[in-house]
Amino acid sequence: MTRTYTLKRRAEQQAETRLRIVEAAIELHGSIGPAQTTFTMVAERAGVQRHTLYAHFPDERSLSLACSGLHIERDPLPDADAWRAIADRDERLRTGLAALYGWYERNADLAACVLRDAEHHALTREVVEMRYGQPMAACRDVLGATLSESQRAVLLLALSFFTWRTLVRESGLTSAAAVEAMIGAIGSASWARTAMP
Repeated sequence: MTRTYTLKRRAEQQAETRLRIVEAAIELHGSIGPAQTTFTMVAERAGVQRHTLYAHFPDERSLSLACSGLHIERDPLPDADAWRAIADRDERLRTGLAALYGWYERNADLAACVLRDAEHHALTREVVEMRYGQPMAACRDVLGATLSESQRAVLLLALSFFTWRTLVRESGLTSAAAVEAMIGAIGSASWARTAMP
């Protein structure tokens, strides 16, 4: 009985240490970005030795996957399938954009750093595509289903985190006002794609 208890307690301590490491890395990813986060920084923030960190995460990729996995588990991107049943185009856009903009609001610092680093850091780009590619593609498909080609182009702009940040954080709109602005922009988009010379 004592041995079983000891093994169970050791497993619990290892799980707690692992979680502390992942949470420390997430905090760093949201403040300086994954590209600038080092194992030394994570170990210091988590209060563990580097060899302990390496025992849980042998490389940067395994740590990045654990961080993104925990973050998505705690706050997943909106499920676009739920919007398919909304027949009215503007109401579907309103519901979808409001849900996405709410997620951006809750995750603004982390998203800003991660998406910035994904531009130039291969591992971050891989993890972003792995974790967010399919949900964002579903948002594009469901919200763009009844839109024209030019309207879908504006929808891509509306779905961008950076558009949300410009409208809400930089311009001072509420998220609801930003949603309405983008619905208006999508509705008025009527140009035709022109061929490049």
